[in-house]
Amino acid sequence: MSHPISVQRVIAGELSINVAVVGEGPAVLLLHGFPHTWELWAKIIPDLAKTHTVVAPDLRGLGGTTRAPSGYDAQTIADDAVALLDALSLARASVVAIDLGVPPAFMLAMTHPDRVERLVLMESLVGPLPGAESFGAPWWFGFHAVPGLPEHVLEGHEAQYLDFFLSSGTMGRGVEPAFRDAVIRGYSGTESLHTAFEHYRAFPVNAQQILAVTRVGRLRMPTMTIGAFPVGDATYHQLKPFADDLVGNVLDGCGHIIPQDQPDALVDLLTPFLP
Repeated sequence: MSHPISVQRVIAGELSINVAVVGEGPAVLLLHGFPHTWELWAKIIPDLAKTHTVVAPDLRGLGGTTRAPSGYDAQTIADDAVALLDALSLARASVVAIDLGVPPAFMLAMTHPDRVERLVLMESLVGPLPGAESFGAPWWFGFHAVPGLPEHVLEGHEAQYLDFFLSSGTMGRGVEPAFRDAVIRGYSGTESLHTAFEHYRAFPVNAQQILAVTRVGRLRMPTMTIGAFPVGDATYHQLKPFADDLVGNVLDGCGHIIPQDQPDALVDLLTPFLP
């Protein structure tokens, strides 16, 4: 039985969050990255919703969620997730995150462990934790972090720029037209670009937050990493010293945007892992 996807606006703290909610059963919270919206998960939501309540929000400042003037660090976005769970009357959720969603998901699990049933982190480093020394930061990390520059350079050329990420993130295979359209809508205009790049400008603060929590805490819940190209098994090696119950997977021949590039393989990994 298929479940209709309800896209709604939920007031959570200072944000009006654009969020898709579908299905019944244990909750699964899906946190996307850049340049994504909740539609990143469209290919896997129907399978997950057969047995779970799937919650897929647009992150702070991205997609249809409030372009907040500040708060783009990992801990604040983790707190956004807690506020969203509260607003939906969900006590706990398994958390699945990719790319920019990974540091907030990690902070959510470390600082609100009572809210996280299981944790899945995909295709992103966890800040400066050791173990990923072989992974070189891509050029756009620096470009996006320059205050005020990329949003003004890219205005009017958003589609060409975003297509680069959607193509390279699928190893040239491309994404569904509906997802591409959602991305271009969500990231067009100076304000939307600005809030997207604020996530990158928060990386130094994220690094401090991640180092602080790993000095005093561990991941106690079952945790899984899923790598593809280019991150591979780097996240697994980063988390190994800090996780009580960790399994790592790498999808061969898969691009960075796993939920679009190899959705069936992703579902095959998630289904036996989620409660």
